[in-house]
Amino acid sequence: MKKISLFLFFAMLFSACAPATEAPVVEQPTALVQVQPTSTQAPVADALWVSPAVPDVLREDAKLSGMPIVDVPEAATQKLDVSDSGSLWIYALVAPFPTVTDGVSSADLKSAWQGASSGTLSGHPLIMAESTLRAFTALWGEPAPGAVRSVPSDQLLDTAWSDLSTWAIIPFEEIQSKWKVLTVDGQSPIHKDFDESVYPLKVIFGGTNLTVQLPDTNRDASKLATVVLTGVTALVRATAFTMETKGVDRPGELIYSWLHDADVTHISNEVAFDPSCPFPTPGYKNFILCSDPKYFDLLKYVGTDIVELTGDHFADRGAQAMLDTLQMYRDNNILYYGGGADETEARKPVLMEVNGNKIAFMGCNGKVSYTFVKATDTRPGAANCDYDFFTKQVQDVAAQGYMVIFTFQHEECYHSGPCYMHEKGFHAVADAGATVVSGSQAHFPHLMEFRGNSFIHFGLGNLFFDQMTYELPDGTVIDGTRREFIDRHVFYDGKYLGVELLTAMLEDFSRPRPMNERERTQFLTDYFYYSGWLDSNLTLVPQPTVTLTPIALPKP
Repeated sequence: MKKISLFLFFAMLFSACAPATEAPVVEQPTALVQVQPTSTQAPVADALWVSPAVPDVLREDAKLSGMPIVDVPEAATQKLDVSDSGSLWIYALVAPFPTVTDGVSSADLKSAWQGASSGTLSGHPLIMAESTLRAFTALWGEPAPGAVRSVPSDQLLDTAWSDLSTWAIIPFEEIQSKWKVLTVDGQSPIHKDFDESVYPLKVIFGGTNLTVQLPDTNRDASKLATVVLTGVTALVRATAFTMETKGVDRPGELIYSWLHDADVTHISNEVAFDPSCPFPTPGYKNFILCSDPKYFDLLKYVGTDIVELTGDHFADRGAQAMLDTLQMYRDNNILYYGGGADETEARKPVLMEVNGNKIAFMGCNGKVSYTFVKATDTRPGAANCDYDFFTKQVQDVAAQGYMVIFTFQHEECYHSGPCYMHEKGFHAVADAGATVVSGSQAHFPHLMEFRGNSFIHFGLGNLFFDQMTYELPDGTVIDGTRREFIDRHVFYDGKYLGVELLTAMLEDFSRPRPMNERERTQFLTDYFYYSGWLDSNLTLVPQPTVTLTPIALPKP
Protein backbone atom coordinates (compact mmCIF):
# COMPACT_ATOMS: atom_id res chain seq x y z
CA MET A 1 0.00 0.00 0.00
CA LYS A 2 2.89 2.39 0.85
CA LYS A 3 4.82 1.50 -2.41
CA ILE A 4 1.78 2.39 -4.48
CA SER A 5 1.49 5.75 -2.68
CA LEU A 6 5.21 6.65 -3.32
CA PHE A 7 4.87 5.76 -6.99
CA LEU A 8 1.90 8.04 -7.36
CA PHE A 9 3.81 10.85 -5.56
CA PHE A 10 6.88 10.76 -7.92
CA ALA A 11 4.72 10.44 -11.00
CA MET A 12 2.88 13.59 -10.07
CA LEU A 13 6.18 15.40 -9.32
CA PHE A 14 7.78 14.68 -12.73
CA SER A 15 4.60 15.64 -14.48
CA ALA A 16 4.53 19.03 -12.79
CA CYS A 17 8.17 19.82 -13.83
CA ALA A 18 7.75 18.92 -17.53
CA PRO A 19 7.24 21.68 -20.12
CA ALA A 20 3.65 22.41 -21.12
CA THR A 21 2.38 20.78 -24.30
CA GLU A 22 -0.91 21.40 -26.20
CA ALA A 23 -3.49 18.90 -25.17
CA PRO A 24 -4.98 16.99 -28.09
CA VAL A 25 -8.58 17.84 -28.84
CA VAL A 26 -10.84 14.85 -28.60
CA GLU A 27 -14.27 15.26 -30.24
CA GLN A 28 -17.06 13.81 -28.13
CA PRO A 29 -19.81 12.09 -30.10
CA THR A 30 -23.15 13.93 -30.04
CA ALA A 31 -25.89 12.06 -28.17
CA LEU A 32 -28.59 10.69 -30.49
CA VAL A 33 -32.03 12.03 -29.50
CA GLN A 34 -34.97 9.96 -30.68
CA VAL A 35 -37.80 12.18 -31.94
CA GLN A 36 -41.28 10.60 -32.04
CA PRO A 37 -43.10 11.24 -35.29
CA THR A 38 -46.22 13.43 -34.99
CA SER A 39 -49.47 11.36 -35.25
CA THR A 40 -51.74 12.20 -38.16
CA GLN A 41 -54.53 9.67 -37.22
CA ALA A 42 -57.83 11.32 -36.08
CA PRO A 43 -59.41 10.01 -32.81
CA VAL A 44 -62.08 7.35 -33.28
CA ALA A 45 -65.55 8.93 -33.23
CA ASP A 46 -68.16 7.58 -30.84
CA ALA A 47 -70.47 5.07 -32.46
CA LEU A 48 -73.15 2.82 -31.02
CA TRP A 49 -74.02 -0.76 -31.85
CA VAL A 50 -77.50 -1.88 -30.83
CA SER A 51 -77.98 -5.60 -30.37
CA PRO A 52 -80.75 -7.30 -32.36
CA ALA A 53 -82.11 -8.37 -28.96
CA VAL A 54 -83.03 -4.79 -28.05
CA PRO A 55 -86.79 -4.03 -28.35
CA ASP A 56 -88.00 -1.48 -30.88
CA VAL A 57 -88.90 1.25 -28.38
CA LEU A 58 -85.50 1.12 -26.69
CA ARG A 59 -83.80 1.07 -30.09
CA GLU A 60 -85.66 4.26 -31.05
CA ASP A 61 -84.66 5.88 -27.75
CA ALA A 62 -81.03 5.07 -28.55
CA LYS A 63 -81.32 6.70 -31.97
CA LEU A 64 -82.58 9.90 -30.38
CA SER A 65 -79.19 10.29 -28.66
CA GLY A 66 -77.74 11.45 -31.98
CA MET A 67 -74.84 9.02 -31.73
CA PRO A 68 -74.16 7.24 -35.03
CA ILE A 69 -75.47 3.67 -35.13
CA VAL A 70 -73.21 1.06 -36.68
CA ASP A 71 -74.12 -2.38 -37.95
CA VAL A 72 -71.29 -4.40 -36.44
CA PRO A 73 -70.08 -4.35 -32.83
CA GLU A 74 -66.41 -4.15 -33.89
CA ALA A 75 -66.99 -0.69 -35.35
CA ALA A 76 -68.61 0.65 -32.18
CA THR A 77 -67.19 2.43 -29.18
CA GLN A 78 -70.35 1.67 -27.18
CA LYS A 79 -72.68 -1.30 -27.25
CA LEU A 80 -76.30 -1.68 -26.13
CA ASP A 81 -77.16 -5.29 -25.39
CA VAL A 82 -78.51 -7.69 -22.79
CA SER A 83 -76.64 -6.75 -19.64
CA ASP A 84 -76.43 -7.09 -15.87
CA SER A 85 -77.41 -3.46 -15.29
CA GLY A 86 -79.29 -0.78 -17.17
CA SER A 87 -82.90 -0.52 -18.37
CA LEU A 88 -85.30 -3.10 -16.94
CA TRP A 89 -87.64 -4.29 -19.68
CA ILE A 90 -90.83 -6.11 -18.73
CA TYR A 91 -92.45 -8.58 -21.13
CA ALA A 92 -95.86 -10.26 -21.05
CA LEU A 93 -97.14 -13.67 -22.00
CA VAL A 94 -100.27 -13.00 -24.02
CA ALA A 95 -102.97 -14.89 -25.88
CA PRO A 96 -105.89 -13.83 -28.08
CA PHE A 97 -108.57 -12.20 -25.92
CA PRO A 98 -111.05 -15.13 -26.11
CA THR A 99 -108.69 -17.42 -24.17
CA VAL A 100 -109.98 -19.29 -21.13
CA THR A 101 -106.62 -20.07 -19.52
CA ASP A 102 -105.63 -17.39 -17.01
CA GLY A 103 -102.01 -18.22 -16.27
CA VAL A 104 -99.07 -20.61 -16.34
CA SER A 105 -96.03 -21.41 -14.25
CA SER A 106 -92.56 -20.30 -15.28
CA ALA A 107 -91.51 -23.94 -15.13
CA ASP A 108 -94.09 -24.86 -17.78
CA LEU A 109 -93.08 -21.88 -19.91
CA LYS A 110 -89.39 -22.80 -19.84
CA SER A 111 -90.24 -26.45 -20.48
CA ALA A 112 -92.13 -25.41 -23.60
CA TRP A 113 -89.11 -23.33 -24.63
CA GLN A 114 -87.01 -26.46 -24.31
CA GLY A 115 -89.44 -28.45 -26.44
CA ALA A 116 -91.52 -30.30 -23.82
CA SER A 117 -94.73 -31.71 -25.27
CA SER A 118 -96.68 -31.67 -22.01
CA GLY A 119 -97.71 -28.94 -19.58
CA THR A 120 -99.97 -25.92 -19.74
CA LEU A 121 -98.46 -24.70 -23.02
CA SER A 122 -98.99 -28.00 -24.79
CA GLY A 123 -100.90 -27.32 -27.99
CA HIS A 124 -100.12 -23.61 -27.88
CA PRO A 125 -97.61 -22.46 -30.52
CA LEU A 126 -95.37 -19.75 -29.08
CA ILE A 127 -94.51 -16.75 -31.24
CA MET A 128 -92.57 -13.55 -30.67
CA ALA A 129 -90.65 -10.84 -32.49
CA GLU A 130 -87.07 -11.62 -33.47
CA SER A 131 -85.72 -9.16 -30.90
CA THR A 132 -87.70 -10.86 -28.13
CA LEU A 133 -86.49 -14.27 -29.28
CA ARG A 134 -82.87 -13.12 -29.12
CA ALA A 135 -83.33 -11.49 -25.72
CA PHE A 136 -84.73 -14.61 -24.10
CA THR A 137 -82.23 -16.81 -25.90
CA ALA A 138 -79.56 -14.81 -24.07
CA LEU A 139 -81.32 -15.65 -20.79
CA TRP A 140 -82.61 -19.18 -21.35
CA GLY A 141 -80.40 -20.54 -24.10
CA GLU A 142 -81.41 -21.60 -27.58
CA PRO A 143 -85.01 -22.85 -27.80
CA ALA A 144 -85.64 -26.36 -29.01
CA PRO A 145 -86.18 -26.66 -32.76
CA GLY A 146 -89.78 -25.76 -33.57
CA ALA A 147 -90.56 -24.61 -30.02
CA VAL A 148 -90.69 -20.90 -30.88
CA ARG A 149 -91.43 -19.02 -34.08
CA SER A 150 -90.26 -15.53 -34.95
CA VAL A 151 -92.94 -13.23 -36.40
CA PRO A 152 -92.64 -9.49 -37.22
CA SER A 153 -93.95 -7.53 -34.26
CA ASP A 154 -96.66 -5.81 -36.30
CA GLN A 155 -98.02 -9.20 -37.39
CA LEU A 156 -98.12 -10.94 -34.02
CA LEU A 157 -101.73 -10.08 -33.15
CA ASP A 158 -103.17 -11.07 -36.51
CA THR A 159 -101.12 -14.26 -36.52
CA ALA A 160 -102.42 -15.25 -33.09
CA TRP A 161 -106.04 -14.43 -33.91
CA SER A 162 -105.83 -16.54 -37.07
CA ASP A 163 -105.16 -19.52 -34.79
CA LEU A 164 -106.59 -18.82 -31.34
CA SER A 165 -104.41 -21.49 -29.75
CA THR A 166 -101.32 -19.36 -30.44
CA TRP A 167 -99.65 -17.51 -27.57
CA ALA A 168 -96.95 -14.85 -27.69
CA ILE A 169 -94.35 -13.04 -25.61
CA ILE A 170 -94.35 -9.27 -26.20
CA PRO A 171 -92.84 -6.20 -24.51
CA PHE A 172 -95.14 -4.52 -22.01
CA GLU A 173 -95.54 -1.46 -24.26
CA GLU A 174 -97.14 -3.60 -26.98
CA ILE A 175 -100.06 -4.80 -24.84
CA GLN A 176 -103.41 -3.84 -26.33
CA SER A 177 -107.05 -4.71 -25.81
CA LYS A 178 -107.28 -7.70 -28.18
CA TRP A 179 -104.63 -9.54 -26.17
CA LYS A 180 -105.30 -11.33 -22.91
CA VAL A 181 -102.36 -11.00 -20.53
CA LEU A 182 -101.66 -14.32 -18.80
CA THR A 183 -100.11 -14.52 -15.37
CA VAL A 184 -96.76 -16.24 -14.91
CA ASP A 185 -96.27 -17.64 -11.42
CA GLY A 186 -99.32 -15.62 -10.43
CA GLN A 187 -97.77 -12.31 -11.54
CA SER A 188 -99.16 -10.03 -14.24
CA PRO A 189 -97.64 -6.71 -15.33
CA ILE A 190 -101.13 -5.21 -15.68
CA HIS A 191 -101.90 -5.84 -12.00
CA LYS A 192 -101.41 -3.14 -9.42
CA ASP A 193 -99.75 -5.60 -7.01
CA PHE A 194 -97.24 -6.78 -9.63
CA ASP A 195 -93.89 -7.80 -8.11
CA GLU A 196 -91.17 -7.54 -10.73
CA SER A 197 -88.59 -9.11 -8.40
CA VAL A 198 -90.18 -12.56 -8.74
CA TYR A 199 -91.38 -12.18 -12.32
CA PRO A 200 -89.41 -14.19 -14.90
CA LEU A 201 -90.27 -12.30 -18.10
CA LYS A 202 -87.84 -9.43 -17.74
CA VAL A 203 -84.58 -8.48 -19.43
CA ILE A 204 -82.01 -5.82 -18.56
CA PHE A 205 -80.43 -3.85 -21.40
CA GLY A 206 -77.31 -1.76 -20.96
CA GLY A 207 -73.57 -1.63 -21.64
CA THR A 208 -70.19 -0.72 -20.16
CA ASN A 209 -69.48 3.03 -20.19
CA LEU A 210 -72.69 3.61 -22.10
CA THR A 211 -73.37 7.35 -22.39
CA VAL A 212 -76.71 7.06 -24.17
CA GLN A 213 -79.56 8.10 -21.85
CA LEU A 214 -82.09 5.27 -21.56
CA PRO A 215 -85.33 4.96 -19.56
CA ASP A 216 -85.12 3.08 -16.29
CA THR A 217 -87.90 0.73 -17.38
CA ASN A 218 -90.78 0.31 -19.79
CA ARG A 219 -93.29 -0.13 -16.94
CA ASP A 220 -93.75 2.71 -14.47
CA ALA A 221 -96.26 1.60 -11.82
CA SER A 222 -97.24 5.21 -11.16
CA LYS A 223 -98.75 5.43 -14.67
CA LEU A 224 -101.07 2.43 -14.30
CA ALA A 225 -104.78 2.91 -13.56
CA THR A 226 -107.61 0.42 -13.12
CA VAL A 227 -111.33 1.06 -13.46
CA VAL A 228 -113.82 -1.60 -12.35
CA LEU A 229 -117.24 -1.54 -14.04
CA THR A 230 -120.14 -3.47 -12.55
CA GLY A 231 -123.69 -4.45 -13.45
CA VAL A 232 -127.02 -4.04 -11.68
CA THR A 233 -127.09 -2.91 -8.05
CA ALA A 234 -130.48 -2.62 -6.36
CA LEU A 235 -130.35 -2.91 -2.57
CA VAL A 236 -133.97 -4.02 -2.27
CA ARG A 237 -136.17 -7.10 -1.69
CA ALA A 238 -134.26 -10.23 -0.71
CA THR A 239 -130.89 -8.50 -1.03
CA ALA A 240 -131.97 -5.86 1.49
CA PHE A 241 -133.54 -8.49 3.75
CA THR A 242 -130.24 -10.39 3.82
CA MET A 243 -128.40 -7.19 4.67
CA GLU A 244 -130.82 -6.60 7.54
CA THR A 245 -130.33 -10.10 8.95
CA LYS A 246 -126.66 -10.79 8.13
CA GLY A 247 -125.00 -7.39 7.93
CA VAL A 248 -124.92 -4.44 5.57
CA ASP A 249 -121.41 -5.25 4.32
CA ARG A 250 -122.14 -8.93 3.64
CA PRO A 251 -122.87 -8.60 -0.11
CA GLY A 252 -119.41 -7.18 -0.77
CA GLU A 253 -117.27 -9.36 1.45
CA LEU A 254 -116.17 -12.05 -1.02
CA ILE A 255 -115.31 -9.64 -3.85
CA TYR A 256 -114.03 -6.85 -1.62
CA SER A 257 -110.52 -6.67 -3.07
CA TRP A 258 -111.79 -6.61 -6.67
CA LEU A 259 -113.81 -3.50 -5.94
CA HIS A 260 -111.94 -1.73 -3.16
CA ASP A 261 -108.45 -2.04 -4.66
CA ALA A 262 -109.35 -0.49 -8.02
CA ASP A 263 -108.32 3.09 -8.66
CA VAL A 264 -111.89 3.81 -9.74
CA THR A 265 -114.81 1.64 -8.62
CA HIS A 266 -118.07 2.07 -10.52
CA ILE A 267 -121.47 1.07 -9.10
CA SER A 268 -124.68 1.34 -11.11
CA ASN A 269 -127.11 1.94 -8.25
CA GLU A 270 -130.61 1.94 -9.67
CA VAL A 271 -132.51 2.87 -6.52
CA ALA A 272 -132.83 6.04 -4.43
CA PHE A 273 -132.20 6.08 -0.68
CA ASP A 274 -135.27 7.06 1.33
CA PRO A 275 -135.59 7.27 5.14
CA SER A 276 -139.26 6.28 4.85
CA CYS A 277 -138.47 3.11 2.90
CA PRO A 278 -140.37 0.18 4.47
CA PHE A 279 -138.61 -2.86 5.90
CA PRO A 280 -137.71 -5.20 3.02
CA THR A 281 -139.84 -8.25 2.35
CA PRO A 282 -138.44 -11.21 0.36
CA GLY A 283 -140.65 -11.96 -2.61
CA TYR A 284 -142.03 -8.41 -2.68
CA LYS A 285 -143.14 -7.74 -6.26
CA ASN A 286 -144.20 -4.11 -6.09
CA PHE A 287 -141.74 -2.20 -8.23
CA ILE A 288 -141.81 1.05 -6.33
CA LEU A 289 -138.30 0.34 -5.07
CA CYS A 290 -136.22 2.13 -2.45
CA SER A 291 -133.28 1.52 -0.12
CA ASP A 292 -132.82 2.35 3.54
CA PRO A 293 -130.10 5.03 3.87
CA LYS A 294 -128.08 2.75 6.14
CA TYR A 295 -127.41 0.53 3.10
CA PHE A 296 -125.24 3.36 1.81
CA ASP A 297 -122.52 1.90 4.03
CA LEU A 298 -122.15 -0.98 1.56
CA LEU A 299 -121.15 1.49 -1.16
CA LYS A 300 -118.56 3.01 1.15
CA TYR A 301 -117.32 -0.43 2.26
CA VAL A 302 -116.49 -1.56 -1.29
CA GLY A 303 -114.77 1.74 -2.08
CA THR A 304 -117.27 3.24 -4.51
CA ASP A 305 -115.80 6.20 -6.40
CA ILE A 306 -118.49 6.88 -8.98
CA VAL A 307 -122.18 5.97 -9.25
CA GLU A 308 -124.14 5.57 -12.45
CA LEU A 309 -127.71 6.92 -12.29
CA THR A 310 -129.14 5.75 -15.61
CA GLY A 311 -131.37 3.14 -13.95
CA ASP A 312 -135.14 2.79 -14.27
CA HIS A 313 -135.93 2.84 -10.56
CA PHE A 314 -134.07 5.96 -9.47
CA ALA A 315 -137.32 7.93 -9.82
CA ASP A 316 -139.56 5.42 -8.00
CA ARG A 317 -139.84 7.41 -4.74
CA GLY A 318 -140.22 10.81 -6.35
CA ALA A 319 -138.17 13.94 -6.87
CA GLN A 320 -137.26 14.62 -3.24
CA ALA A 321 -135.82 11.15 -2.70
CA MET A 322 -133.70 11.60 -5.82
CA LEU A 323 -132.43 14.99 -4.69
CA ASP A 324 -131.68 13.69 -1.20
CA THR A 325 -129.78 10.76 -2.70
CA LEU A 326 -127.71 13.09 -4.87
CA GLN A 327 -126.83 15.05 -1.74
CA MET A 328 -125.72 11.84 -0.01
CA TYR A 329 -123.32 11.15 -2.87
CA ARG A 330 -121.93 14.67 -2.71
CA ASP A 331 -121.56 14.53 1.07
CA ASN A 332 -119.52 11.35 0.73
CA ASN A 333 -117.38 12.59 -2.17
CA ILE A 334 -118.84 10.04 -4.56
CA LEU A 335 -119.12 11.28 -8.13
CA TYR A 336 -122.20 10.52 -10.21
CA TYR A 337 -123.25 10.70 -13.85
CA GLY A 338 -125.99 9.50 -16.20
CA GLY A 339 -128.59 11.12 -13.98
CA GLY A 340 -128.95 14.25 -11.93
CA ALA A 341 -131.03 17.07 -10.56
CA ASP A 342 -132.08 18.09 -14.07
CA GLU A 343 -131.34 17.22 -17.68
CA THR A 344 -128.24 19.39 -17.86
CA GLU A 345 -126.61 17.72 -14.87
CA ALA A 346 -127.72 14.25 -16.00
CA ARG A 347 -125.98 14.68 -19.35
CA LYS A 348 -122.79 16.14 -17.93
CA PRO A 349 -119.66 13.97 -18.26
CA VAL A 350 -117.43 13.26 -15.29
CA LEU A 351 -113.83 14.03 -16.21
CA MET A 352 -110.96 12.72 -14.12
CA GLU A 353 -107.23 12.16 -14.30
CA VAL A 354 -106.05 8.93 -12.70
CA ASN A 355 -102.29 8.39 -12.44
CA GLY A 356 -101.85 10.56 -15.50
CA ASN A 357 -104.63 8.88 -17.48
CA LYS A 358 -107.47 11.14 -18.62
CA ILE A 359 -110.73 9.20 -18.23
CA ALA A 360 -114.29 10.38 -18.82
CA PHE A 361 -117.60 8.81 -17.77
CA MET A 362 -120.94 9.44 -19.41
CA GLY A 363 -124.12 7.44 -19.84
CA CYS A 364 -127.83 7.45 -20.60
CA ASN A 365 -131.09 5.48 -20.43
CA GLY A 366 -132.03 4.11 -23.85
CA LYS A 367 -135.45 2.65 -23.03
CA VAL A 368 -137.86 4.23 -25.47
CA SER A 369 -141.02 3.89 -23.39
CA TYR A 370 -139.55 4.89 -20.01
CA THR A 371 -139.94 8.65 -20.36
CA PHE A 372 -141.21 8.98 -16.80
CA VAL A 373 -137.79 8.06 -15.33
CA LYS A 374 -135.85 10.62 -17.32
CA ALA A 375 -134.64 14.03 -16.26
CA THR A 376 -136.13 17.23 -17.67
CA ASP A 377 -135.35 20.90 -17.28
CA THR A 378 -137.28 20.91 -14.01
CA ARG A 379 -137.20 17.32 -12.75
CA PRO A 380 -134.40 15.00 -11.60
CA GLY A 381 -133.91 11.63 -13.22
CA ALA A 382 -131.84 9.63 -15.69
CA ALA A 383 -130.32 11.10 -18.84
CA ASN A 384 -132.25 10.25 -21.99
CA CYS A 385 -130.23 8.72 -24.83
CA ASP A 386 -130.23 11.58 -27.29
CA TYR A 387 -127.64 10.14 -29.66
CA ASP A 388 -127.09 13.34 -31.61
CA PHE A 389 -126.14 15.02 -28.35
CA PHE A 390 -124.07 12.20 -26.87
CA THR A 391 -122.11 11.30 -30.00
CA LYS A 392 -121.07 14.93 -30.30
CA GLN A 393 -120.14 15.02 -26.62
CA VAL A 394 -118.08 11.83 -26.96
CA GLN A 395 -116.23 13.33 -29.92
CA ASP A 396 -115.55 16.59 -28.09
CA VAL A 397 -114.31 14.93 -24.91
CA ALA A 398 -112.17 12.39 -26.78
CA ALA A 399 -110.61 15.26 -28.74
CA GLN A 400 -109.38 16.64 -25.41
CA GLY A 401 -107.40 13.44 -24.82
CA TYR A 402 -109.90 11.65 -22.58
CA MET A 403 -110.59 7.94 -22.89
CA VAL A 404 -114.38 7.77 -22.72
CA ILE A 405 -116.26 5.10 -20.78
CA PHE A 406 -119.89 5.15 -21.89
CA THR A 407 -122.45 3.06 -19.98
CA PHE A 408 -126.09 2.30 -20.70
CA GLN A 409 -129.36 1.47 -19.06
CA HIS A 410 -131.25 -0.14 -21.90
CA GLU A 411 -133.82 -2.73 -22.92
CA GLU A 412 -133.62 -5.99 -20.97
CA CYS A 413 -133.65 -9.59 -22.17
CA TYR A 414 -132.80 -12.94 -20.63
CA HIS A 415 -130.31 -14.36 -23.10
CA SER A 416 -126.78 -13.56 -24.21
CA GLY A 417 -127.93 -10.58 -26.27
CA PRO A 418 -127.56 -8.08 -27.65
CA CYS A 419 -131.26 -7.36 -27.53
CA TYR A 420 -133.62 -5.16 -29.44
CA MET A 421 -132.07 -1.71 -29.93
CA HIS A 422 -128.75 -2.31 -28.16
CA GLU A 423 -126.51 -2.41 -31.20
CA LYS A 424 -127.72 0.89 -32.62
CA GLY A 425 -126.95 2.84 -29.44
CA PHE A 426 -123.80 0.99 -28.39
CA HIS A 427 -122.33 1.22 -31.88
CA ALA A 428 -123.18 4.92 -32.17
CA VAL A 429 -121.09 5.94 -29.17
CA ALA A 430 -118.31 3.50 -30.07
CA ASP A 431 -118.10 4.96 -33.57
CA ALA A 432 -118.00 8.45 -32.03
CA GLY A 433 -114.81 7.50 -30.19
CA ALA A 434 -115.75 5.90 -26.86
CA THR A 435 -112.98 3.60 -25.65
CA VAL A 436 -115.25 1.37 -23.55
CA VAL A 437 -119.00 0.86 -24.01
CA SER A 438 -120.71 -1.14 -21.28
CA GLY A 439 -124.25 -2.20 -20.49
CA SER A 440 -125.34 -1.77 -16.87
CA GLN A 441 -128.93 -2.85 -17.50
CA ALA A 442 -128.57 -6.60 -17.99
CA HIS A 443 -129.79 -9.02 -15.34
CA PHE A 444 -128.54 -11.81 -17.60
CA PRO A 445 -124.95 -11.36 -18.87
CA HIS A 446 -124.48 -10.41 -22.51
CA LEU A 447 -121.83 -10.98 -25.13
CA MET A 448 -118.87 -8.78 -26.11
CA GLU A 449 -117.53 -7.19 -29.26
CA PHE A 450 -114.50 -5.32 -30.56
CA ARG A 451 -115.54 -2.51 -32.86
CA GLY A 452 -112.71 -0.42 -34.28
CA ASN A 453 -110.69 0.71 -31.28
CA SER A 454 -113.60 0.22 -28.86
CA PHE A 455 -114.41 -2.65 -26.53
CA ILE A 456 -118.15 -3.25 -26.14
CA HIS A 457 -119.73 -5.39 -23.44
CA PHE A 458 -123.48 -5.36 -23.99
CA GLY A 459 -124.30 -6.33 -20.41
CA LEU A 460 -122.44 -7.45 -17.28
CA GLY A 461 -125.31 -9.08 -15.41
CA ASN A 462 -126.25 -8.38 -11.81
CA LEU A 463 -123.89 -7.28 -9.07
CA PHE A 464 -125.91 -6.77 -5.86
CA PHE A 465 -129.43 -7.90 -6.77
CA ASP A 466 -131.49 -10.86 -5.63
CA GLN A 467 -132.12 -12.80 -8.86
CA MET A 468 -131.01 -16.31 -7.99
CA THR A 469 -133.36 -17.52 -10.73
CA TYR A 470 -135.75 -16.04 -13.26
CA GLU A 471 -138.98 -17.42 -14.68
CA LEU A 472 -139.40 -16.92 -18.42
CA PRO A 473 -142.82 -16.18 -19.93
CA ASP A 474 -143.22 -19.85 -20.89
CA GLY A 475 -142.71 -20.93 -17.28
CA THR A 476 -139.13 -22.09 -17.72
CA VAL A 477 -136.93 -21.21 -14.76
CA ILE A 478 -133.35 -20.24 -15.52
CA ASP A 479 -130.46 -19.44 -13.20
CA GLY A 480 -128.18 -17.60 -15.63
CA THR A 481 -129.00 -14.48 -13.63
CA ARG A 482 -126.59 -15.75 -10.98
CA ARG A 483 -123.59 -15.43 -13.33
CA GLU A 484 -121.87 -12.06 -13.17
CA PHE A 485 -119.16 -10.21 -15.02
CA ILE A 486 -117.12 -7.58 -13.20
CA ASP A 487 -114.93 -5.86 -15.78
CA ARG A 488 -111.56 -4.49 -14.71
CA HIS A 489 -110.32 -2.05 -17.35
CA VAL A 490 -106.62 -1.19 -17.40
CA PHE A 491 -105.09 2.08 -18.58
CA TYR A 492 -101.43 3.02 -18.81
CA ASP A 493 -99.81 6.33 -19.71
CA GLY A 494 -102.81 7.55 -21.69
CA LYS A 495 -103.41 4.25 -23.45
CA TYR A 496 -106.14 1.63 -22.98
CA LEU A 497 -104.51 -1.76 -22.40
CA GLY A 498 -107.68 -3.83 -22.19
CA VAL A 499 -110.07 -5.55 -19.82
CA GLU A 500 -109.81 -8.41 -17.37
CA LEU A 501 -113.04 -10.35 -17.09
CA LEU A 502 -113.59 -11.07 -13.40
CA THR A 503 -116.38 -13.59 -12.88
CA ALA A 504 -118.67 -14.18 -9.93
CA MET A 505 -121.63 -16.33 -8.90
CA LEU A 506 -124.48 -14.86 -6.86
CA GLU A 507 -125.23 -16.61 -3.57
CA ASP A 508 -127.73 -16.05 -0.79
CA PHE A 509 -129.78 -13.59 -2.91
CA SER A 510 -127.17 -10.90 -2.29
CA ARG A 511 -123.58 -12.04 -2.25
CA PRO A 512 -121.35 -12.52 -5.31
CA ARG A 513 -118.44 -14.89 -4.82
CA PRO A 514 -115.56 -15.47 -7.23
CA MET A 515 -116.35 -18.40 -9.51
CA ASN A 516 -114.43 -21.60 -9.01
CA GLU A 517 -112.30 -22.88 -11.88
CA ARG A 518 -114.98 -25.13 -13.35
CA GLU A 519 -117.63 -22.39 -13.25
CA ARG A 520 -115.30 -19.81 -14.73
CA THR A 521 -114.13 -22.10 -17.52
CA GLN A 522 -117.71 -22.83 -18.57
CA PHE A 523 -118.81 -19.20 -18.26
CA LEU A 524 -115.95 -17.83 -20.36
CA THR A 525 -116.28 -20.61 -22.92
CA ASP A 526 -120.00 -19.89 -23.27
CA TYR A 527 -119.55 -16.16 -23.75
CA PHE A 528 -116.58 -16.37 -26.09
CA TYR A 529 -118.78 -18.65 -28.17
CA TYR A 530 -121.79 -16.32 -27.99
CA SER A 531 -119.48 -13.47 -29.03
CA GLY A 532 -118.58 -15.37 -32.20
CA TRP A 533 -114.96 -16.04 -31.31
CA LEU A 534 -114.98 -19.74 -30.48
CA ASP A 535 -116.25 -22.66 -32.51
CA SER A 536 -118.25 -24.90 -30.19
CA ASN A 537 -121.18 -27.29 -30.04
CA LEU A 538 -122.60 -25.51 -27.02
CA THR A 539 -126.36 -25.08 -26.94
CA LEU A 540 -127.38 -21.45 -26.73
CA VAL A 541 -129.78 -20.24 -24.06
CA PRO A 542 -133.21 -19.90 -25.73
CA GLN A 543 -134.12 -16.33 -26.64
CA PRO A 544 -137.39 -15.42 -24.95
CA THR A 545 -139.83 -12.74 -25.91
CA VAL A 546 -139.35 -9.21 -24.60
CA THR A 547 -139.75 -8.81 -20.86
CA LEU A 548 -139.61 -5.79 -18.62
CA THR A 549 -137.92 -5.61 -15.24
CA PRO A 550 -138.18 -9.10 -13.68
CA ILE A 551 -141.22 -9.75 -11.51
CA ALA A 552 -140.48 -13.26 -10.28
CA LEU A 553 -138.50 -13.69 -7.10
CA PRO A 554 -137.85 -17.14 -5.63
CA LYS A 555 -138.61 -17.47 -1.96
CA PRO A 556 -135.46 -17.59 0.15
